[in-house]
Amino acid sequence: MFGRYSSIMTRTRPQYADIIPMTREARAAQFSPFAALTGYGDAVDEEARLTDSRPELTEDEAAGLDAEMNRLLDDISCCPEVRLTCFIPDKSKSGGSFAVKEGAVRTYDSYSQALVFTDGTRIASDLVIKILRKDQPSAEDAGQH
Repeated sequence: MFGRYSSIMTRTRPQYADIIPMTREARAAQFSPFAALTGYGDAVDEEARLTDSRPELTEDEAAGLDAEMNRLLDDISCCPEVRLTCFIPDKSKSGGSFAVKEGAVRTYDSYSQALVFTDGTRIASDLVIKILRKDQPSAEDAGQH
């Protein structure tokens, strides 16, 4: 094989005054593989992404959450410090993820049914699955003492 090209193997590449020569990496990139199906990798990654399912609250848990929400709304003028656990639905597939928000609740927007924190964060009340007041010990803390 080298016999056929031996006469030109020692020659240098032609240089032109009006064309800037490519770097070795740029020349090699011309021959690199390409994605024949644009977006396929993203679609596979999206399908592989795991989501959590929304927890189903029992009647007792729902009643306890409603009672805690009412206590929070009664004390809202004091900007109570809370730790909320919320379930955020996924925009592109079924399920979602859990998020925790800590801070002082400034007000309740009854039109959009959302808690508004002092930092401006708004959380819809139907996304809340657990409320923990920072000024009151939780049932878990009481059981540990």
